[in-house]
Amino acid sequence: MATMARTLLVACLALLLVLGPCHAARPAPQHTSKLSPKEKTAVDGITAIYNFGDSLSDTGNLLREGDATGILEHTTSLPYGSAIGGATGRCSDGYLMIDFLAKDIGLPLLNPYLAKGADFTHGVNFAVAGATALDAAALARRGVAVPHTNTSLAVQLQQFKDFMNSNTRSPQEIREKLAHSLVMVGEIGGNDYNYAFSANKPSGNGARSLYNFGRVATGVVEAMTLVPDVVRAVTSTARELLDMGATRLVIPGNLPLGCVPSYMSAVNDKDPAAYDANGCLAALNLFSQMHNVLLQQGIRELRRSYPGATIAYGDYFFAYVRMLRDAGKTGFDEAAVTEACCGAGGGKYNFDMDRMCGAPGASVCARPDERISWDGVHLTQRAYRVMTDLLFHKGFASPTSVEFPRST
Repeated sequence: MATMARTLLVACLALLLVLGPCHAARPAPQHTSKLSPKEKTAVDGITAIYNFGDSLSDTGNLLREGDATGILEHTTSLPYGSAIGGATGRCSDGYLMIDFLAKDIGLPLLNPYLAKGADFTHGVNFAVAGATALDAAALARRGVAVPHTNTSLAVQLQQFKDFMNSNTRSPQEIREKLAHSLVMVGEIGGNDYNYAFSANKPSGNGARSLYNFGRVATGVVEAMTLVPDVVRAVTSTARELLDMGATRLVIPGNLPLGCVPSYMSAVNDKDPAAYDANGCLAALNLFSQMHNVLLQQGIRELRRSYPGATIAYGDYFFAYVRMLRDAGKTGFDEAAVTEACCGAGGGKYNFDMDRMCGAPGASVCARPDERISWDGVHLTQRAYRVMTDLLFHKGFASPTSVEFPRST
């Protein structure tokens, strides 16, 4: 009983921090000068990118929703965006994978859908930090509240449909446009699990009580039972996009939660047996893989139904693991791969939930480009660059959705 309680509590504490949303309260200018596209035709005939997701790829939608609540309200200002001249709503010190992907293809950076008057000629970013794969009503029926944004994957899909219908004259024109587009369906789903655990977190005055064990166990069961529905939401969205004419999709899996500083700090397990060969929490990584295995099964079914389309699985899990293993070779500080660049508390993780990046008492490391983690939850611009290379230039998104020139 004690062993089970301890295991479940570890999982709960860690998953409370699953890729949490970053919030912004006021609009900020889009910074594009440092990643201006080359003056040439876009790579592999791609003329536009359409992106769905959460804080891993939001370039300013939550900022424009204007609901600045929660502990990450400090992302409205520096040091967020410090590498690109100011905060833009991106949850990093600079650019994200979606930015580097657009640059590599030769397209302008994607403007957020809610940016009024923005140029959407070459694509739109519908991702919103804090977004869930399931909608708020579906989660509410399970007793799970969505505290940050109601812009679920279904809402993002409807925004995409509205956008396409208002900017084309017929379904056939939509199909023609999508035939030359790349569509990114996620990463999304981590927040669904996060909110499920938050709804059942133990009370602070009796973490070892039988009552709290029951709450933790409930959270574990709810998170696990959400996985098939979360995966189904992602693959159903992909199916609708394919029916509309999409021919090139990338569907990313979840990151290895057990390797992220915020989770590792929350657990702080002293037992070496709790960690895998990469120094990550084994149990949490198994949970991530549960999601990823079911997602890959769903992708295989999509490929059978749409043999003419290229549907790639973006292996964020093993790309991140490879980045950890090759940290020294790619210029990261091997002694600080689990340490947040921006945060407080010092130690192995430099993460304190009460003093998040940007809060009084938090500080920024001298060389962010040598760190993988920016704020203990999200990655640095440099890490996002490495992840982009691994996914789209070194085969971790498979099958290949974009054929880059070999010199790239």
